[in-house]
Amino acid sequence: MKKRVIHWFRNDLRLADNPALHEASGFDEVLPIYILTPETISGLGQASNIWLHHSLKKLNESTGFKIAFYKGNPKEIITEIIQSEKIHKIFWNKIFEPYQLANDEKLVAELDKMDISWESFNGSLLWEPSSILKNDKTPYKVFTPYYRKGCLFSGIPREPLISEKRINWASCRGKLKLDDLRLLPNHDWKNKIESHWIMGESAANERLEEFIGNNIKNYKSGRNYPSKPYVSRLSPHIHFGELSPNQVWYSVRSLGQNKNVDHFCSELGWREFSHYLIHHFPDMLSKNLNRKFDSFPWDNNEDLIRSWELGQTGYPIVDAGMKELWETGYMHNRVRMIVGSFLVKNLLSHWSYGRDWFNDCLVDADLANN
Repeated sequence: MKKRVIHWFRNDLRLADNPALHEASGFDEVLPIYILTPETISGLGQASNIWLHHSLKKLNESTGFKIAFYKGNPKEIITEIIQSEKIHKIFWNKIFEPYQLANDEKLVAELDKMDISWESFNGSLLWEPSSILKNDKTPYKVFTPYYRKGCLFSGIPREPLISEKRINWASCRGKLKLDDLRLLPNHDWKNKIESHWIMGESAANERLEEFIGNNIKNYKSGRNYPSKPYVSRLSPHIHFGELSPNQVWYSVRSLGQNKNVDHFCSELGWREFSHYLIHHFPDMLSKNLNRKFDSFPWDNNEDLIRSWELGQTGYPIVDAGMKELWETGYMHNRVRMIVGSFLVKNLLSHWSYGRDWFNDCLVDADLANN
């Protein structure tokens, strides 16, 4: 009897260097599924929804249109699929966000009760957050020692997986179509986003090649100038898992040791650090990491916040960044720091206003980075 397994696509929307899919491909049949969960629906902004739709469309094409789409609670949906499709085992890559890990624990408890084998993997970070601790076994709170003493001394990241297996994709009954997920907004703003980006695994690899071939040579100093092209613009591709950070790390490292390579890799380290912090300090998603700010006298003037959102503050660099965000779903990293500082320190508006606006407008909106 053929052994049929599930690969549950999440924020790993790629076929290459996908640890869970790599293991699943060793079985007779692989049933690919994607579940739009209530947490995903409430957490994704409109720009991210647009990106997710097109990324899933490209991924589905690469599987021969075999992905089964669902909407709802993963534990309930996966339980139903296991019962109707005679599933031998299920594979997925972890999402290192507190509520996602908590939901995974509930799913694992149910799978164990059903006596169904499962395996989960790290397909989105270079280092697992739980594996990096100080000598006293407490987590780091400062980036430089975290990256230099913690990450780099703990060992080099996993090398990208090379798979020579041909995946035998299976179909599933009762599935939804991609359009049934209703990810695309009804208004025309999506046309702006779509005109500035190409989504999907192939486009992600092309952008990586372009960055390595041209723009990284001036990265260390050039990244400080918003008018120059010396940034990777890989962030949405990495966020949705069209590329793994391991693929990016080793592609860049293949250029040898120099200041631009080292600096770019340290920026990947900053992404790791953001996920590390919300893993060890989950309260910071809604509370101040420094509790002294709990009593800070925020002004929260609605008119000033709205002028910030629309790029109508009268400060050219701030307004340029906010208009770039509205036009493209993206903002240069240096300008993100400027507009964030302006909102909090000049307008005296609570950081949550910026978090929510960025989450709605950024194609690379990421819970940890935000």
